[in-house]
Amino acid sequence: MPKSIAIFGGSFNPPGNHHAAIAARLAEMFDEVRVIPCGPRPDKAVTGSVPPVYRAALADIVFGGLARVVVDLSDFEQEVFTRNHELQSRFESQGEVWHVVGADLIAGGARGASLIQQTWERGVELWQQANFAVLKRPGYAFDAGDLPPHAREVDLLVEGASTVIRDYLSRGKSVSELLHPRALAYIERYGLYRAPIPGNWARGSLEDAQFFLQADITNPKARALSATLEGRHVAASAADFISVVGGDGAMLRSIREHWRARLPFFGINAGHLGFLLNAPEQVNACPFPPSDVIFRQLPMLFLEFENEEGQRHTAHGFNDAWLERATSQSAWLEITVNNVRRIPKLVCDGALVATAAGSTAYARSMGAAPLLADTPAWLLVGSNVLEPAHWRSALLSPDTTVEIRSLDPHHRPVQAFVDGLSMGRVVALHARLSRAAAAELVFCASHDMAEKIAAIQFGA
Repeated sequence: MPKSIAIFGGSFNPPGNHHAAIAARLAEMFDEVRVIPCGPRPDKAVTGSVPPVYRAALADIVFGGLARVVVDLSDFEQEVFTRNHELQSRFESQGEVWHVVGADLIAGGARGASLIQQTWERGVELWQQANFAVLKRPGYAFDAGDLPPHAREVDLLVEGASTVIRDYLSRGKSVSELLHPRALAYIERYGLYRAPIPGNWARGSLEDAQFFLQADITNPKARALSATLEGRHVAASAADFISVVGGDGAMLRSIREHWRARLPFFGINAGHLGFLLNAPEQVNACPFPPSDVIFRQLPMLFLEFENEEGQRHTAHGFNDAWLERATSQSAWLEITVNNVRRIPKLVCDGALVATAAGSTAYARSMGAAPLLADTPAWLLVGSNVLEPAHWRSALLSPDTTVEIRSLDPHHRPVQAFVDGLSMGRVVALHARLSRAAAAELVFCASHDMAEKIAAIQFGA
C-alpha cells in the first residue's frame, strides 16, 4: 500500500499552537505530514513582513519535534511560492498525496464556485483528480455536498489564527497561550512582528536553562572540561541550548548536525583559536549556565555542487566552502557573480566563499580582512592566485550569487569542501547566503564575537 502524504502548506507567519495541533492530528491519519511554509506570495504581502530565515526557524521550532512531521523549507530557499499542482507532481511518485485545506476553501464546490476551483492554478483539474483532507474548524459549518470527489474530513478542536498572534504581538499583548514557549522566546529575542527590521543579536540569559552536551572525546582537554558538566545535561529533545566543548571544528560539526533543531550553541574552547567558542576562564568565572550572554543569529551558506554529468547536490555551510586543485597542477577557474562573468580565468590553488563568521578562518589566512559578525556581507577569496595577478578577494552583498566553475575538469580537476568536510571531485560550485538556514551562537557578554574581531584587528 503506498505511503499517504499530507501536504500541509501555509504562511505559518508565525506558526501557533493551533498549527501544531493540526499537524499532530494529521500525523494520526497519514503516514507523513509535509509542512511547507510558503515563499513570497503577491496576493499575501504579509508573507514578506518577516525575513524567511526567521520564519524558517520558527517552523522548525514548532513542527520539528512532532512524529511523522517533516518541515520542508524549499520555498524559502528558492524564494518561490509552489502551487498545489506542482506539489502534486513533486510528491506523487513518493506516495498518495493529500492536500490539506480549510473548509472555507471548499464552500460552493457543488456548483463549481469554491476558491479552489476558481482561484487555484489548475484548480478545476485538482478538484476532480486530487485528494483533499478538509479541516473542519470549530464553529464553522459547511455543506458536505460541497466536498471534492476524493476527500477526508479532519475534525479539529483547537482554534487559532496567525493574524491574531501578529496583532497581539504588535500591541504588546500576551501570546503565551498561543505560541510554543521556544517560539515565543525566539520572537522576543529578535523583536519579530514588532520592529520593522528584526535584530540579529540580543542580550539575554541562559540562567536555569537546560543544555545538551556535545564534547570532542578525542580531545583530552575537552574531556576534562566536559567532566565538570556531567550529570547536569539533558537529552537534545529537552534542551534549551547545546553546549559544545572542543575547538572550532567541534562547533562546526555540531552546527552541521543540529542546526535544524534551532537551539542556540554555547561553546567552551578546548582547542586553539576557538573563535566560535567561549574561553574556559570566562565560563568558569560565573555559575553555569551563564546569566549574561549575547545571542547572535548568523547566516549560513546554501551550496550546490555540480558533477561532470550536470547533476547537482546541495549542502549548507556555516563558515566556508571552497574548490581546490586535486592534482599538482594549478586550478583554472571561471568566476561568475550574479550571472555576470567577472573573472574568465582564475589561475590559482583554489577559491573560497566565506560568511562573516567564517571570515576569521581560512579566508583570513588567505589574506582577506575579517568581517564583523553582523556585517551584511560575505567573501569570495582566491588562494595563491597567479592570474589575474592583482586579484585576491571580493566583498559580496547578501543577495549575491556566485558560481565557481572549473575550466578544465579533466586535466585540472578540483575537489570541494564545506567547513572542512570533503564533497569529493566536482566541476562547479554555486553559492549564496541561505534564505532558510542560520545558527545561533551564544557568547559571554564580556567577550562577545565583536570583541574577538577587535582583538584580531588591533593585535590584542
